[in-house]
Amino acid sequence: MPAVTPALAAIIFSAGAVSGTLGALLGLGGGVFLVPFLNLVLGFPFGVAAAISLTTVIATSSTVSAGRAGRQLINMRLGMLLEVATAGGSFLGGITAHLIAQSLLQRLFGIVAAVVAMIMLTRLRRRNVILDPAADPGVLGGRYYEDESATTVTYRVRRLPVALGASFLAGNVSSLLGIGGGIVKVPILNAWCGIPLRAAAATSAFMIGVTATAGGVIYYGRGQLEPTLAAAAVLGVQIGSWGGMRFGATASAKWLKALMAVVLFVVSAMMFARGGR
Repeated sequence: MPAVTPALAAIIFSAGAVSGTLGALLGLGGGVFLVPFLNLVLGFPFGVAAAISLTTVIATSSTVSAGRAGRQLINMRLGMLLEVATAGGSFLGGITAHLIAQSLLQRLFGIVAAVVAMIMLTRLRRRNVILDPAADPGVLGGRYYEDESATTVTYRVRRLPVALGASFLAGNVSSLLGIGGGIVKVPILNAWCGIPLRAAAATSAFMIGVTATAGGVIYYGRGQLEPTLAAAAVLGVQIGSWGGMRFGATASAKWLKALMAVVLFVVSAMMFARGGR
């Protein structure tokens, strides 16, 4: 691991700002971008990169949740239900992470990123909104004002068991790979559970803070968290998250899905290249 210097802290701060922008924009928490940078570019051990990333995921969750409060994008009832499954998966992943080789974790990261990217590409022209504001959203559905269509839209939650299973998997992947779990939850909630991308991203951002905390405690207990570098990354993520939220409010859902797919394909390729060495 590189020595901790002011220059290194500044680099991680900048990387955190970029990760926070993309993480808030796409609802993925930022860890999916920060972990490859710390591991592949700066040469941090995967466990140390994951520990730093999980602290930034907590910061991203707090910032995004506060920024979107009152806009009805966060589905609190659904989020609290899914968080039970997510936290269980996260705790299990944190316990087993040290038993898996770094090269295997890198390849797993690459596989997850590639699969999610392909799912997003199949959803470019599909939306899950009901334009009638009087429509019944059901017990777990919701409605919010959408700038893209300039009206209040409604959505219903479908295939709840799929959402619960995806949440458990997301929690497990979160702790194993040092990401927020949104990389799994957001695409699945959007593709198969009837939740619009913006609502899925906002609800995921609300949940990932709890998810990351459950896994982060394990890494901290094993001494893999470097506080100085984690603080620099958190500050960068906080700044970047605000920018990502402001841009994401006006960007089209189709553009956001395409951007997510491109970024995830790049990350997947990088991880496979490193994991095969």
